[in-house]
Amino acid sequence: MALYLGFDSSTQSLKATAVRAADLQAHFKTSGGMTPSDVPARVTSPVLMWIEAWDLLLSKMKSDSFPFAEVVATSGSGQQHGSVYWAQGASRMLMELDPGQALAPQLNGAFARLESPIWADSSTGAQCARIEAAVGRQTLAKATGSRAYERFTGMQIAKLIEEEPVMYEKCEHISLVSSAMCSLFLGAYAPVDTSDGSGTNLNNLQELGGLTWYDPALAAAAPGGAAGLRARLGPGLCESHRALGSVAPYFVKRYGFSPTCLVVAWSGDNPCSLAGLGLQAPGDVAVSMGTSDTMFAMMASASPGEDGMVLRNPVDPNSYMGMLVFKNGSLAREQVLKTVCGGQWETWAKMLAETQPGNGGSIGFYFHSPEITPTTGDQSGIFRFDGEEKEVGSFAPSTEVRAVVEGKFLAMRAFAQGIGMDPAEVKRIIATGGASSNKAILQVLADVFGVPVFTLDQSDSASLGAALRAGHGLRCLSSEGGFLSFAKFLSGGSIDYKLAAQPAPGAKEVYTQLLPRFLKLQEKVLSSLGHGSAKRQRT
Repeated sequence: MALYLGFDSSTQSLKATAVRAADLQAHFKTSGGMTPSDVPARVTSPVLMWIEAWDLLLSKMKSDSFPFAEVVATSGSGQQHGSVYWAQGASRMLMELDPGQALAPQLNGAFARLESPIWADSSTGAQCARIEAAVGRQTLAKATGSRAYERFTGMQIAKLIEEEPVMYEKCEHISLVSSAMCSLFLGAYAPVDTSDGSGTNLNNLQELGGLTWYDPALAAAAPGGAAGLRARLGPGLCESHRALGSVAPYFVKRYGFSPTCLVVAWSGDNPCSLAGLGLQAPGDVAVSMGTSDTMFAMMASASPGEDGMVLRNPVDPNSYMGMLVFKNGSLAREQVLKTVCGGQWETWAKMLAETQPGNGGSIGFYFHSPEITPTTGDQSGIFRFDGEEKEVGSFAPSTEVRAVVEGKFLAMRAFAQGIGMDPAEVKRIIATGGASSNKAILQVLADVFGVPVFTLDQSDSASLGAALRAGHGLRCLSSEGGFLSFAKFLSGGSIDYKLAAQPAPGAKEVYTQLLPRFLKLQEKVLSSLGHGSAKRQRT
């Protein structure tokens, strides 16, 4: 049986999806896969943790007699925006891996920096301001798909060039997490794909199919050294469906992969989730609720705005993917779960049922960490307002539970239009991520948007999407013009959606009336944090 194998290298775990999935986590004294830091807003992960996770996962799959020899194509997903800094000589190490040894010991000296800045880092405010001043805020957004975001790879690279010049000089190559993991399977540096590359602020989104870097952004990130940065990133990007070559001999000899197994370009976790959820047309929207919460959809044209981001579509090189990311996701919900519900989801659901849509006008903003959408810079805080728009120190327990859920979904509805995702045109929502198993939360989502919410039995949409992208890339090789539409690729089978929630009658209208108050109070909160509309609209 031919298999398509997909991997997902996320913040907290490494997962594989083929016929079945394996899920293991390597422990490096991290918290949720992140290294604790005394530096405000600095968040990293150990690169070798990911490498050791590969050893653990593949060894477990081998001991379970996984049929590696039947895998004809493989791909994967990596947490977006994270960057990996390879040391001089690392390319040789990749080519000369000894199949008699695990990966981690052999690659111990392969990295110029042992800690990788990841998506949760928000310590690059100064670099964002400098690069936007050099390029222009709106110009940067139009060219790369978004304004400068603290977590984006280009800002992280710019910070390290400034603060760690010796490390940068010793760096031979810079990868995203996705292309770094792909490099392991190739035994050589893999190019960044256009979809994940759209989360760098260094890409040229709308010209030449998104296959080039944006020169003004490179020059701003590396003043006087744009050529050196380009050399480290690679000459250009590759289409997300591109087959890059056969799997490295290391994996053939150690695990039994076929030497003809193709490696398709890896992409980001959110682009792979789009593939795994089977989004194919405008009106289909996905909401992923995990460590961070994400809303995304396919779009025919790019309309980058003040908030959110636009990427190249990972399954269609001629269209785009709109995305909104909210940093305070499951951790914010779990904090309320712990303090209000005694850690019991049954209590959570009961408290939600005790309150009505609109929460009596009570609105909360839960920025436990500096938020991305809307941006709060390096500021954080919890803000609660009662039905009279007065700020209060606390809510009743049931009000608190509904407020943390409604606030997030109201924010999604409010910000969607700014990147071309008109909420009025949404026909259905596909929910994924850890919170998608919570029916009480999904009911609020259905009520806020006024559309049905569906889920999938397959919970790991990113690794499923990677597996589907592997098969899609393989099929593209034998198709006329080198491309086959993703819809045609999926036509041989179906994705089994399950209806999880229908909107309650009249609920959408309640939220439509509540939205102006939500936006008014949000502006009040942002202004108090120094990030009101006047600040955010700088050019």
